[in-house]
Amino acid sequence: MGENFHPFRFQVNFAEDLFDGSGDGAVDLCSGAFSEVTGLEITMEPKVIKEGGRSWGAAQRAGQVTFSTVILKRGMTKSRDLWKWMELVGGSRYAYRLAATVTMFDTEGQFMMAWKLEKAMPIKFKSADLSAKANEVAIEELHLVHEGMSLVGV
Repeated sequence: MGENFHPFRFQVNFAEDLFDGSGDGAVDLCSGAFSEVTGLEITMEPKVIKEGGRSWGAAQRAGQVTFSTVILKRGMTKSRDLWKWMELVGGSRYAYRLAATVTMFDTEGQFMMAWKLEKAMPIKFKSADLSAKANEVAIEELHLVHEGMSLVGV
C-alpha cells in the first residue's frame, strides 16, 4: 500500500486533471489511507412510460443517474493537504475539484480493485477527538460529493 498505514485497507489518491478529463494530464496532489469507505453507489431513477393498449405493465426506460456521497472514515495522511483543500473549497475556491481514486487492498496489502471519482469536492471534514491518553487517527471522516464514478482498469 502506498503510505503503509496499518490496518487501513483503502488508499485514496487525489489528483488534479489538467487537460481533457482522460487522466493523461493528471497531477497527483495528496493521498491518505482509510479504514472504511462508504457511499460507492450509483442510482438510476427509471422513467415509466405508459402506452395505450399495453395493459401488461408500463415500459421502463433509463432515467437520471445520481451518485451518493462517499464517506472516508478513520484515516491517516502524511500532509495537511486534505484540510487545505477543504479550506479552499469552503472559502472562495468552491469550484476547485479533484479526481479521487479509491483503491481497496486485501488483508495482505495486495491490490483488489479501485474506483475513480470524477470532479470530487469535500463537503465535510471531521477531525478525530483530541485526547492525550488516546491513540486516535488524524481524520475521523471526510465526505466527498462527485460527478461520476467508474471502476479503474475495466
